[in-house]
Amino acid sequence: MKTSLKIVIGVVIAIALIVLPLIGTYNSLVTMNENVDAQWAMVESKLQRRFDLIPNLVESVKGIMNQEQEVFGRIADARSRMAGAQTTEERVEASNQLEGALGRLLVVMENYPQLRSAENVTRLMDELAGTENRISVERDRYNTVVSDYNKGIKRFPRNIIAGAMGFDAKPYFEATAGAENAPKVQF
Repeated sequence: MKTSLKIVIGVVIAIALIVLPLIGTYNSLVTMNENVDAQWAMVESKLQRRFDLIPNLVESVKGIMNQEQEVFGRIADARSRMAGAQTTEERVEASNQLEGALGRLLVVMENYPQLRSAENVTRLMDELAGTENRISVERDRYNTVVSDYNKGIKRFPRNIIAGAMGFDAKPYFEATAGAENAPKVQF
């Protein structure tokens, strides 16, 4: 074999040894990014379920209980924010506001036994509770996927490729300030 052919083969092998890992790293970053987006879509589908259930719940409860207009106002306001949210961060904030307003409604309903005995309210509350559980599960899954992604783009040598290719850290779904305190209802 000629020396020039050996050099060409050696260069091709050297380039392949450099390029193939870069391609593999890029593809794994794309996969992780898509996993984050897919999991966020799951969170949004559960948030939409909640969004769709709320008008039915509010109308059912309104028919029985008129004295708690503030709660309904907060729910309506939070729901409007949810509908107008454009970014992930805005959706997270609106969802947290809606969750707080719904938590207050649940506390109010515990203080009104006649509300719990109303069949349609009970059914809708069960649906809403199930939806809240689904949202919680999907948020946890989203945060797990985001954690994997964020670790992946921050580890060396992937961080170099991630930075060069525009892969940025994704936000976590975090509780709002004061979420550790139960809502208080005063009459």
